[in-house]
Amino acid sequence: MKAVVLLSGGLDSATVLALARRRGFACYALSVDYGQRHRLELERAAAVAGALGAIEHRVVTLDLRAIGGSALTADLAVPKDRDAAAISHGIPITYVPARNTILLGLALGYAEVLGAFDLFIGANVLDYSGYPDCRPEFLTAFEQLANCATQAATEGRGTFRVHAPLLRMTKAEIIREGVRLGVDYSQTLSCYDPDTRGRACGRCDACQLRKKGFAEAGVADPTIYQ
Repeated sequence: MKAVVLLSGGLDSATVLALARRRGFACYALSVDYGQRHRLELERAAAVAGALGAIEHRVVTLDLRAIGGSALTADLAVPKDRDAAAISHGIPITYVPARNTILLGLALGYAEVLGAFDLFIGANVLDYSGYPDCRPEFLTAFEQLANCATQAATEGRGTFRVHAPLLRMTKAEIIREGVRLGVDYSQTLSCYDPDTRGRACGRCDACQLRKKGFAEAGVADPTIYQ
C-alpha cells in the first residue's frame, strides 16, 4: 500500500513516517517550502526521509509569505520564554493561516497521482500550541472533502483516509515510540527560530515543548541549542 506522509523535518512528522513504515506502507514523503523562517527544517526532512526508508522525498514550493499573518511567514517576532500556561492558552502568532489545509491539499493531489489513498500527518491535540488545524474535527472534515473532491474517489477507485497516529499522544509518548522505532531525533528540527548554523533557540514554544517531552520521556535530548 502506498501512502503520502507530510514530513516537515520535525520530531512529530519523523515519528509519523516511522509509524507508517512499521504499518507496512510504502511511504512517499512530501515537504513544503512555504517560505517559513525555519526552512532549515527541509534539510532535516531530506535526511529523515532517507534514514527511515521513504520511497521518494518530494519538496513543493509555495510561498505563503505572500499572505503573511504569521511569525513564521512575516516580519513578526517569534514568542520566546513563555510559560506552560501561556503556551496552552489561545492561538499564538506562530499559527500559519490555513497551513494544514494547504499541506493536506497538496498531499491529496500527490496521492491521487500516485494511486494512494492514505495520507499521514503529525497533528496532535495534547502537546501543541493551540492550532485549530490540528484538531480531530478538522481532520475528519478534510477526509470528507477528499472523498467528494477527487476523481479517484468519485469514480470509486478507493476511499481516502487521513491518519494522525499521534493525535492524542503526549510529546513524551511520541518520543518513546519514536525511540522504539529507531528514529534518530538528532536529525530533526523543531525550533521556529534557529540560527544560520541550524542550532535551536531553546526558547520558542516548539523548543520548550520538545525539551519537556525529552525530559518526561527520560530520553537524552540530542538537540543542539544556541
